[in-house]
Amino acid sequence: MAESARPEVGDKAPAFTLAAYPAGKIKLSQYQGEKYVVLYFYPKDDTPGCTTEACGFRDQHDDFAADTVVLGISPDSVESHEKFTNKFSLPFPLLADEDHAIAEKYGVWVEKNMYGKKSMGVQRATFLIDKQGKIAAVWPRVKVEGHVQAVAAKLDELRNA
Repeated sequence: MAESARPEVGDKAPAFTLAAYPAGKIKLSQYQGEKYVVLYFYPKDDTPGCTTEACGFRDQHDDFAADTVVLGISPDSVESHEKFTNKFSLPFPLLADEDHAIAEKYGVWVEKNMYGKKSMGVQRATFLIDKQGKIAAVWPRVKVEGHVQAVAAKLDELRNA
């Protein structure tokens, strides 16, 4: 999938309906008109970077909670998400994109190169979606350190605009 397929600021966020834990099913459009959506893509449940990122969103959840929903999305199953959520007391839903169709729509299903071995996988990325369902900010190659704070700062900027 070409990098250019990634939605940019101002684009309508690609729609989706996915199985989720603990919510059962989540449809992006259910938040339109009511909440900002922090949609963060991550490679795998219960791995070091993904755990640090998820716990970062957990620890700052109160900064988001009033008018924002945080949604984590990875190719893992709902069962895997349930274990990950319970192990780290995550207060937000995790979505199962097992066929990586949504990761492809968002341009984050990419070729990775680990020790010379090429494979396809999720590139860690975050999309901030405004209440009208448009992309308000994109972090295309997330470095976990300081990321949650950057998202919270951008959200404050939007709220006060």
